[in-house]
Amino acid sequence: MCGIAGWVSFDTDLTRQGDVLDAMTETMACRGPDGRGTYLGTHVGLGHRRLAIIDLPGGTQPMSVSTPAGDVVLVYSGEAYNFQELRGRLESLGHSFRTDSDTEVVLHSYLEWGESVVDHLDGMYAFAIWDERDQKLLLVRDRMGIKPLFYHPTPDGVLFGSEPKAILANPRVRKAVDTDGLRELFAQTKTPGWALWKGMHEVLPGTLISVDRRGLRERTYWRLQPAEHTDSLDDTVARVREMLTGIVDRQLISDVPQCVLLSGGLDSSAITGLAAERLALRGEQVRTFSVDFAGQEENFVPDEMRETPDSPFVRDVAAHVGSAHHDVVLNPADLSDPEVRRAAVGARDIPNGFGDLDNSLYLLFKAIRERSTVALSGESADEVFGGYPWFHVEALTRADTFPWMAVIPPLSLAARTDHIEPGLRKRLDVGAYTADQYATALAEVEHLDGASELERRMRSMFHLHLTRFVRNMLDRKDRLSMAVGLEVRVPFCNHELVEYVYNTPWSMKTFDGREKSLLRHAAAHVMPRSVVERVKSPYPSPQNPEYAANLQQQVKELVATPDSQVFALVDRAWAQQVVAQDPAGMPVGVRAGLERVLDLSTWLELHSPELQLD
Repeated sequence: MCGIAGWVSFDTDLTRQGDVLDAMTETMACRGPDGRGTYLGTHVGLGHRRLAIIDLPGGTQPMSVSTPAGDVVLVYSGEAYNFQELRGRLESLGHSFRTDSDTEVVLHSYLEWGESVVDHLDGMYAFAIWDERDQKLLLVRDRMGIKPLFYHPTPDGVLFGSEPKAILANPRVRKAVDTDGLRELFAQTKTPGWALWKGMHEVLPGTLISVDRRGLRERTYWRLQPAEHTDSLDDTVARVREMLTGIVDRQLISDVPQCVLLSGGLDSSAITGLAAERLALRGEQVRTFSVDFAGQEENFVPDEMRETPDSPFVRDVAAHVGSAHHDVVLNPADLSDPEVRRAAVGARDIPNGFGDLDNSLYLLFKAIRERSTVALSGESADEVFGGYPWFHVEALTRADTFPWMAVIPPLSLAARTDHIEPGLRKRLDVGAYTADQYATALAEVEHLDGASELERRMRSMFHLHLTRFVRNMLDRKDRLSMAVGLEVRVPFCNHELVEYVYNTPWSMKTFDGREKSLLRHAAAHVMPRSVVERVKSPYPSPQNPEYAANLQQQVKELVATPDSQVFALVDRAWAQQVVAQDPAGMPVGVRAGLERVLDLSTWLELHSPELQLD
């Protein structure tokens, strides 16, 4: 896992721009604390920061192969989980290797198959290849969008980086944000390709981009497609179990300490149980980490999102699999620390207002990094198997908007817009934009001929989650983990598993009358009964009103600052009214507004963007 950055300019001699490339590369230092490297050619500069996971001494980058017609150079972030099989195949085709790294396997795969390299990789990755033979750059992102990759076209080439901050470090880029960027920021519909900054784009998942003197071209090499499912129910459960076992086994390959993120829910418990089973065969003990809040279990009050606290179930799983378990317990002061918010907003480059969800995850990852370099996560199982409550309420599957926005209080239209400065709110018209994006997302769904109305509706639900909702979750996980140099792997995002379950009929996904039926039965053998029967519970959030009171105090300080730049975006009158409310009875959506105000203020301080609000 690493950070990459680069610059292609066909009208400039980049051998004189080493200082600029260094500045771009150094913005990725948190993603790669173990080493750095750059490559400079006449029209290309490639930078790399390394987090060493496999072949610690041999996987340094940029990695190149010299040919009679010119160098082929790779900068790579991520993991190719099938690199050992690919290496064997390439060796049979005459390739020889000087390292044991997956990076070299990817480079030789390109030498063998060219752009078709994407058809041979299984993993999470974002990489760039400069082929001097054709004077061409290739940008590639994995199928599910697990690893980030951004680019900014220029008049004579392109700039790119794992994160926007790498591109923004180039003096040729204006740090501008216009109303189009802000509209999506507040809408939070995860429009494909959006990157907030004017002129910048995200490489779409399952996409490769080639850049040469003729310009920039984009090709989709993978997308969700409908297919007939012919397996019986028993065979389907067995197939999911087999696939998950193999996926977890492959993702446990590492030359550094590793662990599993454990919440006590079905998803993370399934990964924990499968990892414990596989590691036991090697004579190893699984290590697990959980996040909790001081006093949460003792003072827990059920609400519309959570019926039970996580801690009892975490203990059940840890005891069941015999893990070496660590709890990371946070208090309101930890979560509301402005420096923690600066770290989280700085890691994500956007003020998305996730607040305590981001801050607690950042602190969890920071604590884990003291003991591990790799962690497996249960992220994305809800999107793959249909775990969210709104999958199972017919009225919500028919909602005329993204279903999660009809249910989750912080994602309601009011929570996303009430705090916006009134004139700007009118210009942005977030409600109309959200409706347009929902219609666009639905139009992308392909259906099987003859599919029933129910199957068409549920396929649309899964498509929305796998192409919009999950991308927010994956970006959050990647940015906050890499901010502390921790690699998080997501077994449920294996593309073959996603394809298989996506095309399984809804009746099989709910055959026992519960959510995530296929996962529940496929992994029941490695989990305690309490977790197998547990109702879905989302990522934890603090219930202590002291946290909301801390947010109010920080916003109150902003309100008292006459020249605070945040009020170019935020309604000062709204902030004045909200900071006077009782924190103990504050609605979740209102608290989310406070989070967004503080995120916006922090983002403005960190980036000093040029706001184009006309």
